[in-house]
Amino acid sequence: MRLEQSLPLLGLLLCAVGITAQEGEFLVEISGTTVTITCPFEDEDIRWELSGKAEDTKERKFIIKDHDSTPANLSCSSGGQKRQLYLNARVCANCEELDALTVAGIITADLLITLGVLILVYYFSKGRKGRASSAGDRRPRGQKTQRPPPVPNPDYEPIRKGQREVYAGLEPRGF
Repeated sequence: MRLEQSLPLLGLLLCAVGITAQEGEFLVEISGTTVTITCPFEDEDIRWELSGKAEDTKERKFIIKDHDSTPANLSCSSGGQKRQLYLNARVCANCEELDALTVAGIITADLLITLGVLILVYYFSKGRKGRASSAGDRRPRGQKTQRPPPVPNPDYEPIRKGQREVYAGLEPRGF
């Protein structure tokens, strides 16, 4: 009983820790070959450093145009505080961005087309179940009668004791 009472308190504590942890995170946006990084500090006087080189921008957002996907160390500082970021972003010049609604629409359309084809195949094949095949088999479909065994071929008669003259010509001949 004691554990059940403390679970809501534990959930509330985890939410509070999650909110405070998110305050100090960078926001990275990638679009084509452009990478935009937002510093977690609220001040407007921010100093950026990209791989040890100071950049001249003082804004909260730092924009890297034509990024070539090489990893970089990035830091932003405001006053006495400094945050660092290891940027390893893969960019693509010819890629198209799709939002979740577009992807869901494509998947839904594909499923509907597939379902439509299945229904068409079902209805067109439904009427063919009772028809006889149009092959060369034109005999009436009555009771099946047993066929007699085939007549034995005298050329393939088995060897019986005492009757070797039939196979006398099969002896090996010397040349």
